[in-house]
Amino acid sequence: MNTPTALHALTALEQAAAVRAGDTSPQELVRHHLDRAEAYNERFGAFVTRTPDAALSAAAALREAPGVEHLSPLFGVPTAVKDLTDTAGVATTYGSKAFLSHVPSADAHSVTRLRAAGTISIGKTNTPEFGCCCYTDNDVRGPARNPWDPALSAGGSSGGSAVAVALGLVPVAHASDGGGSIRIPASICGLVGIKPSRGRVSSGPAGAEVTGLSVQGPLARSVRDAAALLDALAGPEPGDPHWAPPLPPGETFLGYAERPPGRLRIGRYATPADDGVPVDPECVAAWEHAAKLLESLGHIVEDIPTPFGPEIGDHFVTAWGVQSLGHALDADREALLRPATRAWREYGRTVSGERFAAAITGMQRASRRAIRATDAYDVVLTPTLATLPRPVEYFDESGDPLVSLHRQTPFSAFTSPYNMTGQPAMNVPLYWTAGKGTPIGVSLVGRPADEATLIALGAQLEEALPWRDRYERLLSPSAPTH
Repeated sequence: MNTPTALHALTALEQAAAVRAGDTSPQELVRHHLDRAEAYNERFGAFVTRTPDAALSAAAALREAPGVEHLSPLFGVPTAVKDLTDTAGVATTYGSKAFLSHVPSADAHSVTRLRAAGTISIGKTNTPEFGCCCYTDNDVRGPARNPWDPALSAGGSSGGSAVAVALGLVPVAHASDGGGSIRIPASICGLVGIKPSRGRVSSGPAGAEVTGLSVQGPLARSVRDAAALLDALAGPEPGDPHWAPPLPPGETFLGYAERPPGRLRIGRYATPADDGVPVDPECVAAWEHAAKLLESLGHIVEDIPTPFGPEIGDHFVTAWGVQSLGHALDADREALLRPATRAWREYGRTVSGERFAAAITGMQRASRRAIRATDAYDVVLTPTLATLPRPVEYFDESGDPLVSLHRQTPFSAFTSPYNMTGQPAMNVPLYWTAGKGTPIGVSLVGRPADEATLIALGAQLEEALPWRDRYERLLSPSAPTH
C-alpha cells in the first residue's frame, strides 16, 4: 500500500486499511495524533480535554483482540467527541464553567457505538456554552480558530471538532447540530459535514428531545469517511422519541458512497426565509459554481422559490430559548454563565406554555409545507451560509449580548430550517475564495430520511472536483503559522 509519510494525511478509511494490512497499529495511530494535537491545540483551540492515557489503553485493548478488524471499516481509527456529549469517566463541561467538575457516569449511546466500531477517542472537542451559538468560544478553553486563518472563528457549535479534523488531529470527529452546528463549521473549515435525519442517531440515554431540533453526526475530510462514521453512529435505541427508517438489510451509508446517484432532479434557491438577511456575493458564487457542476454531471437543476416563510424565524427563536433551559442550575452556577447564554435563558423563561406550544406547532406546519413544496426534487441546493467567516472578536460578548445574537443570523439562515423539518443535509467543500483561499461550502438537502442519495451525490461531486489536495498546507508536518 502506497501511503503518504504522515499518518494524519491519510483518510480515516485509509488509516483503518493500514491497520488491517499491518502497516501501522491503533497504538501508533493514537500516539501520532496525540502528538499532533499537542502541537496544534494551544494555537487553534480544538480540544477542551485530551485523554492520552485512556486512548492508549483503548488502543492496546484493540490490539489484544485479534481477528475483529473486519467488523468495522474504521477499526483502530482515532476520533474525538464533542464536549456536549456525555462520556463516562471523562469530564464533560458542555463548554461551561458551571460544569467544570462534571464527570458523567454513563456514556451517551453515540459514544458507545463509536467504541463498538473500534474507533478510539483522544478527547473532547471545543464547543460554545451549551451549544447555544454559531461560533465556538467559552470560558473553559477559549475560542476555536479557523485552521485556514486563525484570526477568524471556526464557526460553531461543533467548531472544535471541525478544527481537529481539518488540521489532522483526528481524521473524523463526532459533532452535533441543532441549527447548523455541523454544517456551519464544515463550511468555514472546508469539510464534509452531515446533519442526519431526525431519529437517525440516538441522543440517549441522557439527551433530551424537547424541540426535536438537535441531532448528532459526522465531520470528515471526505464523503466516504463521513458515511463510514455515520454508519457507526446510526441506529435507534429503546425509548428514543424519534426513529428514522433504517437502511435495507445489508446496506450501509458507505456503500452508497460507492454508487452513482443516477440522474437527479435538483431544486435550488439562494434567498433565506428572512428576506432581511443579505447573502454575500462569494456565497452566491459558490452556490452557482455547484449548480454548474451538477448540471455538467447530467443532473437537472431548477430554480425554486424559498420553501419557508419568514415566520419560521420567530418559531425557531422561541423553541431555542426554551431549549437553552435544559440545564437546571442554582443561582451561584447561573452566575458563571456567559452573557449570551444568560440572554437565551432569560428569554426562555419569558416564554409561556402557550407560546411554546404555538412555536412547535408552527414549526411542524411550516415543515410540512416546505416538504410538500420540494417533493418533486431529489435534492435541494442552497448556500450553507449567507456570510463569510468573521474574526473571533466579532462575537465579543462584553457588550450587549443581543448584538452578538443578531450577528449570528446570517450563519444559520439557510441551515436552521432543516433542523425544523428533520431532513438530512450535507455541506460539501467545492469552492475556495480566490484571494485568501478560504473555503465556502454549499448545502445539499435530501428527502426525509434519505441520507443515501446525499452521500451518493456528494461522492460523485468529490470525484468530479476532488478537494483532498486543498488540505496539503493544513496537513503539513508542522503547524501552520500564518
